Amino acid sequence: MQTASVTPDAISSVLSNPSFDSSSDRPEIVVQVVDLKPIGNRYTFGANDGKTKVKAMFTASLTPEIISGKIQNLCLIRLIDFTVNDISSKSTKYFLVTKCEAVGSVLDSEINLESKSQEEEEATTEPKRQKLEHSPVSDVKMDVSTGITLKPKQEFVSKSASQIMTEQRGNAAPAARMSMTRRVHPLVSLNPYQGNWTIKVRVTNKGVMRNYKNARGEGCVFNVELTDEEGTQIQATMFNDAARKFYDRFQLGKVYYISRGTLKLANKQFKTIQNDYEMTLNDNSEVEEASSEEMFIPETKFNFIPIEELGMYVNQKELIDLIGVVQSVSPTMSIRRRTDNEMIPKRDITLADESKKTVVVSLWNDLATGIGQELLDMADKSPVIAIKSLKVGDFQGVSLSTISRSNVVINPESPEAKKLKSWFDSEGKEVSMSSIGSGMSPLSKNGSRSMYTDRVLLSHITSNPSLGEEKPVFLSTRAYISFIKPDQTMWYQACKTCNKKVTEALDSGYWCEGCQKKYEECSLRYIMAVKVTDSSGETWISSFNDEAEKILGCSADELNKLRSEEGEVNEYQTKLKEATWSCHAFRVSVTQNEYNGEKRQRVTVKGVAPVDFAAETRLLLQDISNKTNNKASQLLF
Repeated sequence: MQTASVTPDAISSVLSNPSFDSSSDRPEIVVQVVDLKPIGNRYTFGANDGKTKVKAMFTASLTPEIISGKIQNLCLIRLIDFTVNDISSKSTKYFLVTKCEAVGSVLDSEINLESKSQEEEEATTEPKRQKLEHSPVSDVKMDVSTGITLKPKQEFVSKSASQIMTEQRGNAAPAARMSMTRRVHPLVSLNPYQGNWTIKVRVTNKGVMRNYKNARGEGCVFNVELTDEEGTQIQATMFNDAARKFYDRFQLGKVYYISRGTLKLANKQFKTIQNDYEMTLNDNSEVEEASSEEMFIPETKFNFIPIEELGMYVNQKELIDLIGVVQSVSPTMSIRRRTDNEMIPKRDITLADESKKTVVVSLWNDLATGIGQELLDMADKSPVIAIKSLKVGDFQGVSLSTISRSNVVINPESPEAKKLKSWFDSEGKEVSMSSIGSGMSPLSKNGSRSMYTDRVLLSHITSNPSLGEEKPVFLSTRAYISFIKPDQTMWYQACKTCNKKVTEALDSGYWCEGCQKKYEECSLRYIMAVKVTDSSGETWISSFNDEAEKILGCSADELNKLRSEEGEVNEYQTKLKEATWSCHAFRVSVTQNEYNGEKRQRVTVKGVAPVDFAAETRLLLQDISNKTNNKASQLLF
């Protein structure tokens, strides 16, 4: 017979009680963790009470408890704080556990109380059910079936923001007592299908009031970024009356209780924070400052990107976090802003990490004059800094810039910072570093991006005949050279000074219209078409001199000499064959050209590089991680 070690019927009691979230006398619950597995940076599990199992998820704040081994598969946990949510795609519920503690040791197998005899069931279940239903919450309890002494739990009551603040003003009870009567939801537990909720958050960024005009009329809008105790962030947007109502009420750095808002899926094209949802507050929403509450400091959570992987984020909407050792700090410069001609301060710092790459970060405004000056004073000590919310640009290949919401932490107390500092002190200071931008191809205007930005298959280009119709579209792809026509016009005669096409002079030499000069010699420059193929299809692309030289491995002058040579072996044909079925990473532009009254798609190579298999692997892992996190956020167990 399997010895009972959980609270029998606890899960079914919770699921059958619609007023669970607002219940102040809910029973204590001990469940067994089964089927524990990672989903993104969180863990899902099945909560088992011996008879019923329900899907459940630990919040990210409990991940260290799992990694350290305090919470393991088949162990017993006491649920201190959790919410019951609906899975949007299914008619089922799940537990979101925000606080718990391990009780007892890890068991050998999954608990199953169904194997009890009827007499045992009647003898053990009824007294415990009575105990759960009638025992005062202030008493220390013992589960008679396990011998585990359970600590008294705190009371939680679901209340709106206004109710909480009204009680605060009218009740002189200590803050600790007030915290026992409050039911505050963590941001990670919110979803569009949830009913009433109240959150406690700090305003970590506040936007300016903006006026807009569209087909529906004129209006105003502003948004704030909110952060809770776990470091989870969400953006809240307010329009028109709500914007005017809450603009002055929201103050940067203050803590608020918020309720009666709505959530929807965030527009990935515009989202700048890591949350799948965004919040909208209307005129009926409740926002109350937690002035008498003990102020919490949100933990700044970072998702660091190694410097060597920054290429795939160039000119993307997504902001990144970076940690690095300060290599150099420039003096403050004044830059004139184009929009209003205002002079704003700027300071550049160079950071390095264990990838042995460096990158330049531009600090703007107060960060340039404040923290920037502090870094300049201590630059000789090579401090480690962590920066949250950086924009990745393409200046000099790859560059980083702070924005209004960026946060800089000097010498953070984190495992990543300690590891980086240890590496730098032991070997990093002696290692030769190279700029991440030096590995990027300098491409034409509007095309200067990473080979890993906007990565698509060839079918994405060929199946969209209108692509590039209004303006050139820049994309990246990885493909094989499958065919090079040997009888095509592969080059033109060019001026050695300006590279423009020249014509043969009447007497001798060559005439350049661009330079308006006659030259005795000219050079050959590639202008050729090649067919490329990947797993989804094939297409023809145009390649000019610099890119063609990388594909063929020789200059046009050298290939012309091979073409004119005679012999049993055609070296010209051999050179072309050597270039086929080689794989390259391409940066291309897609435009629409008109030929004989018909529009045709033209794909032109703007950059070409050999395949970096390590970078390709990181790109695939990043794609897998993004999909996994999306699944986790949608609670697809």
